[in-house]
Amino acid sequence: MAHLFNRNIVLGVSGGIAAYKSAELVRQLKELGADVRVIMTRGSQEFITPLTLQALSGHPVHTDLLDADAELGMGHIELARWADLLIIAPATADLLARLASGRADDLLTTVALATAAPKLVAPAMNQQMWRDPATASNVATLNSRGIALIGPASGEQACGDVGPGRMEQPTNIAQAAAALFTRGVLAGQRVVITAGPTREALDPVRYLSNHSSGKMGYALAAAAVDAGASVTLVSGPVHLATPGHVTRVDVTSAAEMLEASLALLPACDLFIACAAVADYRPLAIAQQKLKKGAMRMTLELERTTDILAAVSASPQAPFTVGFAAETHDVERYARGKLEQKNLHMIVANDVSDTAIGFNSDNNAVIVFWPDGHQALPAASKANIARQLITLIAQRMEGRGD
Repeated sequence: MAHLFNRNIVLGVSGGIAAYKSAELVRQLKELGADVRVIMTRGSQEFITPLTLQALSGHPVHTDLLDADAELGMGHIELARWADLLIIAPATADLLARLASGRADDLLTTVALATAAPKLVAPAMNQQMWRDPATASNVATLNSRGIALIGPASGEQACGDVGPGRMEQPTNIAQAAAALFTRGVLAGQRVVITAGPTREALDPVRYLSNHSSGKMGYALAAAAVDAGASVTLVSGPVHLATPGHVTRVDVTSAAEMLEASLALLPACDLFIACAAVADYRPLAIAQQKLKKGAMRMTLELERTTDILAAVSASPQAPFTVGFAAETHDVERYARGKLEQKNLHMIVANDVSDTAIGFNSDNNAVIVFWPDGHQALPAASKANIARQLITLIAQRMEGRGD
């Protein structure tokens, strides 16, 4: 069943009579599970009001490139990074021309240039404008850049002409959007993903932990489902909803996460260790709340078992992918862990960068394997997750064992 769960979609509406159909398109996208934000060109506002699309999307509509209020919150770069898909519907002949020439003279075309997300364009114009060689050349240019087009449909037009140029129906556009995210690269694979932090008890009310939100691991779980995998998520304490079609196992401590992970290995083809597991735990847990007394307190800690190393060393070891959250010397530490823990791949990111570190909705990573690496530039964690799943699947297919 087609869906857009956990997808961030930016809908661009340009100035054609078909702009009225964008309201239904917003409704269709949300019905499939997407979070939708709308950009309207100046011309489109002559056909449909921003208030209509705001009411349907549940978010303020973006209209101006240099809107001071928008820049205080989500500016055009943040909007571009937020998007998992940019849909432009309707796309007028003028907008196709500006996209083809790389113009960035309004908010919509600027976001189109600034986003790394895929683009789906639904042309709508007079039949003769569609048939004009200039439009055909612009369409060919967009196709050559990997931009997907849907339609136009043929039929009677508002001007009275009959022919190709009508915007495709919103239902078909929404289905096409969902199809862009259909991945089969992990079809039939059994995937286990760890996510979130662990908590190591000091006493009945206190614990040692870290700032992990679990967002990256949960995004990976959703992406793996979309790639056709059967996914089990071993999660530390987080405030996130379980992605659709994912089996979730809740744990608290590193020992519980280790136990759950090892128990799942017999039915695991791919293990992704995304959790931020505590390296140390208190040697002894106080049975009563520790009372405030001396100005200083000394805690004796012991190492926790390295879950990733235990998985990779298991006789039942699956294809194993680790994460390295570092604050400096990212590549050196990541490659060291890759070799020491006998991993197939490791994903490294610099958590000292607050724009992509713990609790952020964005990320930027470098993926290492024994004979190569690939950088994935800043994008939403959902976007990064899909790229990672594709890259992991490619490495799994080519490992030859």
